[in-house]
Amino acid sequence: MSTPLASRDESLDAAEAVRLKLPDAARGRPVVVPFPGDVQGESAWLRAILTAPVYDVAQRSALTPATRLSARLGAEVLFKREDQQPVFSFKLRGAYNKLASLNAAERARGVLAVSAGNHAQGVALAGARLGISSKIVMPVTTPAIKVEAVRALGGEIVLHGDSYDAAAAYGLRLCQQEKRVWIHPFDDAHVIAGQGTVAMELIQQCDRIDAVFVPVGGGGLAAGMAVYLKALRPEILLIAVEPADAACLQYALHHGAPTPLPQVGLFVDGCAVREVGKLNFELLRERVDAVVTVDTDQVCAAIKDVFEDPRSIVEPAGALAVAGMKQYAAQRGTQHAAQHAAHGEARGQRWIAVLTGANMNFDRLLHVTERAEVGEQREALFGVTIPEQPGSFLGFCRSLGSRTITEFNYRYAAQARAEVYVGLKLKRGASERAELSALFAESGYRCQDHTDNEAAKLHVRHLLGGRAPAGLRERLIRFEFPERPGALLDFLESLGQGWNITLFHYRNHGAAYGRVLCGFELPEDQDRELEQVLARLAWRFEDETQNPALRQFLSA
Repeated sequence: MSTPLASRDESLDAAEAVRLKLPDAARGRPVVVPFPGDVQGESAWLRAILTAPVYDVAQRSALTPATRLSARLGAEVLFKREDQQPVFSFKLRGAYNKLASLNAAERARGVLAVSAGNHAQGVALAGARLGISSKIVMPVTTPAIKVEAVRALGGEIVLHGDSYDAAAAYGLRLCQQEKRVWIHPFDDAHVIAGQGTVAMELIQQCDRIDAVFVPVGGGGLAAGMAVYLKALRPEILLIAVEPADAACLQYALHHGAPTPLPQVGLFVDGCAVREVGKLNFELLRERVDAVVTVDTDQVCAAIKDVFEDPRSIVEPAGALAVAGMKQYAAQRGTQHAAQHAAHGEARGQRWIAVLTGANMNFDRLLHVTERAEVGEQREALFGVTIPEQPGSFLGFCRSLGSRTITEFNYRYAAQARAEVYVGLKLKRGASERAELSALFAESGYRCQDHTDNEAAKLHVRHLLGGRAPAGLRERLIRFEFPERPGALLDFLESLGQGWNITLFHYRNHGAAYGRVLCGFELPEDQDRELEQVLARLAWRFEDETQNPALRQFLSA
């Protein structure tokens, strides 16, 4: 089955498609015609989307209620589950639609694509189903899970370059040498039409939609959905969501044309695109109602949100729409709710977030969990100066009352002051951070708020430590105790105030048990006294003083 968009030999210039702006009487939007010959403009796109043969490989993805997020945002939130596609991403829609449009001569030449992973899987699967040879050039930084998935689908993989741009430059040369058909990941009419079937399904699945949140990398999904939604349901708000460090659509809108970003962040690798597609931009510039950008911590928090509702783990790009929805709700949700109320609509808003992919490397989850609480504004990180004297830890914890401490890092440096790195759980978000700073000042402590300090979050928290001063006799004890609010304060109360603590490392990871590594300055005649105190504790402990790793890095 073929789309009504005329098949033709692909050149290597992504801007090759002919773009004609025709007036749209209904809304005054420019209509972009991908190929000459169809003067109806917008109807060509609708026909292409409606007849795209994507269901040869794709499934009609579910629309899943997000009950927890709905309660928090005050709107009915639904997830469009493109993470459940056979290749765990929406990308197979556009890739298959493109390959299915090729004529016999083009299929015989084979295809080549450059991709960081999801488009590659779509092309490989489409090639396997249609009997077309597929070669995929991927950056060497591509997550292993995506590389192995492409290989398993039968695609021939070439790893080259540290970035998408480097891989693309090499892929273009290779495509010319081997005379293959270039399959662009987003700046192509057939690819855009294939991705537009997501919007077609949404209209069929939902009788009322107030806003749709769509992630943007190169803009293929957003463009396809925008054309369909704004043609049939112009009242639906289309909100584009981008990583703050890869906001190529926002940058293009600011400059009035696709413009390369000076640099691109890599955490949201599925959207790490330097320049939005030219055809995509022409389709989006008058159809997108707002562009929202989010940072890494917000994306990590959104990954956690998705896990907590449908119990699924999505990749960073897959959670981008959810992060943008939360940002939008915080910034403008109240305003739009008031506008709808003024027009007589009493029902709550219904918002859709497109979960675009689930190709997450397992080892990235450690970083996600580390950053999710800060991104959700549920944790604040401070550097606090306290007196270097016995009982100072306990006094500090007492000043915090029943607040939950999420992290506590300290190493003795034989000074009058002790510098501690402390994390605290927040109940009321960012406003509570100022209250905590005031609380520290009232208690006589000097503090700095490091919650937004990237170096502190990435490095300082893991570098705290160092060797004990020369001549210090130290015992190192590792403890485990049931984790609950106030558990750390109970632990310190049980130890008492008579000890000079030389090292303290604690991190609440949300597990059932809290874990502390604690150092004590201990003359020989106090060994027995400490052992008696430890024996009275109800918690498990291990003496780690002779642990070879601790002796190597922490001992005098």
